[in-house]
Amino acid sequence: MNESKRYAIPYGSGTLTLETGRLARQAHGAVLAQWGDTIVLSAVVVADKPPEKSQDFFPLTVDYREKFYASGRIPGGFFKREGRPGTSETLRARLIDRPLRPLFPEGFRNETQVYISILSMDQQHPAELPALIASSAALYISKIPFTTPIAGCRVAHIGDEFILNPTFQEMEQSDLDLVAAGTKDAICMVECGSSEVSEEVILEALRLAHEENMRVVALLETMRAECGVPKMPFEAPETDPGLLAAVEKLFRPRLTEIHKTYDKQARKEIQKAIDEEVRAALAETFPEREDDISHYCDNIYTADLRRMIVEEKIRADGRRHEEIRPITCEIASLPCPHGSAIFTRGQTQALAAVTLGTPDDRQTIDDLMGVSEKGFMLHYNFPSYSVGECGRPVGPGRREIGHGMLAERALHPILPENEKFPYTIRIVSEIMESNGSSSMASVCASTLALMDCGVPIKSPVAGIAMGLVNENNKVAILSDIMGLEDHLGDMDFKVAGTANGITALQMDIKTSGIDFEILSKALEQARRGRESILEKMKETIAEPRPDLKPHAPRIQILHIPVDKIGELIGPGGKVVKEIIEKTGCKIDIEDDGSVYIASSEAQSMQKAVDMIRGRTAEAEIGQIYTGKVVRVTTFGAFVEILPGKDGLVHISELDFSRVEKVEDICREGDTLLVKVIGIDPINGKIRLSRKEAMKDRGEIPQRKPRQQEPHRQEPHQQEQHQQKKPPTYRWVPPHKENEEK
Repeated sequence: MNESKRYAIPYGSGTLTLETGRLARQAHGAVLAQWGDTIVLSAVVVADKPPEKSQDFFPLTVDYREKFYASGRIPGGFFKREGRPGTSETLRARLIDRPLRPLFPEGFRNETQVYISILSMDQQHPAELPALIASSAALYISKIPFTTPIAGCRVAHIGDEFILNPTFQEMEQSDLDLVAAGTKDAICMVECGSSEVSEEVILEALRLAHEENMRVVALLETMRAECGVPKMPFEAPETDPGLLAAVEKLFRPRLTEIHKTYDKQARKEIQKAIDEEVRAALAETFPEREDDISHYCDNIYTADLRRMIVEEKIRADGRRHEEIRPITCEIASLPCPHGSAIFTRGQTQALAAVTLGTPDDRQTIDDLMGVSEKGFMLHYNFPSYSVGECGRPVGPGRREIGHGMLAERALHPILPENEKFPYTIRIVSEIMESNGSSSMASVCASTLALMDCGVPIKSPVAGIAMGLVNENNKVAILSDIMGLEDHLGDMDFKVAGTANGITALQMDIKTSGIDFEILSKALEQARRGRESILEKMKETIAEPRPDLKPHAPRIQILHIPVDKIGELIGPGGKVVKEIIEKTGCKIDIEDDGSVYIASSEAQSMQKAVDMIRGRTAEAEIGQIYTGKVVRVTTFGAFVEILPGKDGLVHISELDFSRVEKVEDICREGDTLLVKVIGIDPINGKIRLSRKEAMKDRGEIPQRKPRQQEPHRQEPHQQEQHQQKKPPTYRWVPPHKENEEK
C-alpha cells in the first residue's frame, strides 16, 4: 500500500484517474479519484472485532464532506469553518451508501466507516460519481470483506441524444438526470429526475449506464489484482439445524393464522404472540437462544410469504399483484394554510400543507458551487407515531431528507414558470401513518394541496412503489407495496410522474441482478398503477383552483431598468421604505431589475405599482403628461412630469399667441398639461410644449384675425367699420381668473 499506483480510464468527456498509496496510508484502504480538476479522497476503516453485544444491523457509516477550500471559498456564517453535513452532503452520502450496503456479506457486524472528502471542485465535473467509484475501489482493495465492486454513471438526454457522465453545463440543457450504480452483472441502484420522459427513454438510459459501469468495474478488478491486500477472515453465522427444526415444528403450523390477518398492527400482534409461545416452549431445551429463535421464526414467515406471493399469487394483505389499496383524497383540510390535502392509501396517510411566500422567502444555499437561491422546497416529516412506536423527537435524519428530496424532484417539473407564478413555494408533508411508500403518498398529497392552493401546475403527479419477488426463477411484480413487502422483496422501485411521463424514479435492488425485460415490465405496470391513482385524485379535484385563497398573498412583477434600481431604493433605502410604509405592501428588488410586489389587497398593490412606475418611468417623446410647475424663469417654466424629472416649457411654447411674461400663463405650483417634444441625447434635458399638448387634445383657441391696413374712408364710414369689427380673443390664466372675479 505504500507504493503509489495510478489507473486511468476515459470517463465522459474527460479521464477518470484513480490513485492509491500516496494519501491516507494508515487507513485500511484509500483511493484518490480525479475527473477534470475535481478531486475526491475516499478512505475506509473497519473495526477488528464485532461488538460484544449482539446486534441485528450492520454498523456502516458513509460520511460525505465538501470542503469549501475545494472551490477557493471561505464558508459563510460566524464560525467560518465547515460544520455538520448540509442537505446536499447528506443526499450524496445516501447515494453512495445505498448501493454499497447490500454488497457486504450477510452477518458481517464489524463497524465500518467510509470517509469521503471533496478536495478540489472545478465547477464542471460533479464529485458524487468519482466519490462513489473511489469508495468502491477503497473497500475492494482493503482487507474489508467487500468482494463485489460497483461503479456509477450519470446519463443526460438532450434532444434525441444521450450523454454519458455530462458536465454541469450539459446538465442544464437535459430533460433527464439519471444516476445508476451497478456491478459488472447488473444495476443495483437508480436515482432519477426527469421532465415527463417516457419509459422507453428511461430503459435506454439504464442500458447505457450499465455498459459504462462494466468498463469501470473492470478497471477496479485490475486495481485489486495489482495492489489489493488479503481480506480479513470472516465466517457467516451458521444455522443450527436442531434449533431450526424445533422452531419449524412449532411455528410453521401457525402460519395460517398470520396469513389470514390483513391489518398491519393486528398481524404484528399475532406474530409476536406466536413467537413468544415458541420461545417459551423451547426455553428449557435451548436456553439463552431467544434471539435465534425469533430470527428463525421471522425467516420461516418471510420465506413462506414469498412462496405464497409467487405460487398462489396472494399477497400479505390478500391483494392481487397489480391491485392498489383503497384510496381516499381530501382537500382544504386545514383552514389557515394556503393549500392543504390528505391522501390515504391503505394504511399509509400523508397530510400536505402549502405555503406561498415572496422571493425574500427563498432558501439561500452556500456550497461548493457558490451561493444560490431555491424557490421550491418540500420537507418530509416521519414521526414515530406514524408506525405505532415510541421514538426520540429529533431533527430530520437522512431518511427524511432523502424522501423529501425524492418527492420534491417529482413535483419540480410541473411547477409554473417564475414569470407566470412568482411565488416561493414550500410544501410540508406530515406522515400520519405509514405502511409502505410514504414518499409516494407525499407526492400525491402535495399535488392535491398545490391544486387546492391555486398553483397553476402543468399536470397532476402521482407516485407508486413497486416491488419484486424472485423465487425459484418465478418472478412476481407487485404494485403499491406495503412495508412488509418492501422488507421481504428483492426490489424497491418508486416511480412518480404525470399522464405524459416520468418525473422521478428511485430503485434499490437487493438481488444479484434483474434483467431489462423485468425492468420493462415493472415500468409498464407502474405506469398503469400511476394512471389509476391519477384518476382517483381527479375525482376530488381535476385542476387547480382558478384563484388563490383570500388570505394568500398576491404578487405582481414589474421590470425596471437596472440603472433605476438605485433610484427606486433611494439613499439608505429611503424611497422603497416610504412606498412600503404608504402601501403596506412587501417589496423585493432583484439585481436584474425585477420588482416583486406582494399584498393581499388589490388597492394597496395598485398604489404601490403606480408609485414604483412613477419613480422609475422614463419620459417619452410625444407623450402628454400632467405636470407641476416647479420653477418659473424669464424664458420659460420648468414642469415636473415624473417624480424627480422635469423639463423646460420655453415661453414660446406656452401659448399660441405671444406671451409677454411667463406669469401671465402659469406660476410655481400650478398644474400644466404638457407634451414632450424633445430629449437631448447627451445630457438628457427634456423639452416640453404646452401648446402642442393643447393641440393634441383639441383645445386650440380661436386665433386673432390678422389686422389689415384700413383704406381711406370718410369719418362716418370709419365709424361704421369700427362698429362691425369682431371682438379680439383674450385668454385669462386660472390664477388671474379668480382674482378678476
